[in-house]
Amino acid sequence: MCKISGNILTYTFIFRIVSVCLIIAGGERISAQVNKNYWPILGKVAYKKEYDELLGLKVDKPVFSPEVKGLEGKFIQLKGYIIPTDGYKNHKEFVFSAFPYSSCFFCGQAGPETVLEVAAKSPITYTSEPIEIRGKLKLNNTDINRLMYQLSEVEEIK
Repeated sequence: MCKISGNILTYTFIFRIVSVCLIIAGGERISAQVNKNYWPILGKVAYKKEYDELLGLKVDKPVFSPEVKGLEGKFIQLKGYIIPTDGYKNHKEFVFSAFPYSSCFFCGQAGPETVLEVAAKSPITYTSEPIEIRGKLKLNNTDINRLMYQLSEVEEIK
């Protein structure tokens, strides 16, 4: 009987140690998820043709996967490139791409799911090198004049 009690106490002690380790590791897991590469997830989008009253023709509207929808309103971190465009004059608002300018969506080398609109908290210095940013994701499947992904409250990760 003592041997069983001793084993139960040992297992209880081990369980508590493992629980504490999981709690500590849980914090590391959360921070590791912030560094997750979200571009493949953002690529999980389909398109359907819908008639647009304003244009008078059918246009492709994004249909976001449940995984993408689950990211809406959450802060995500992405590595990519600032794409210089005439429509975005300052470095607080710009287009961000998974690929460099020569391979991006606007050059016909990638899909619209590889770019997003950025609204930064403070100006981010332009560079042709990849940078990392973190911001709050908003999905757009209604305004055809805007990109399907928008990132607000953006900060550069150095």
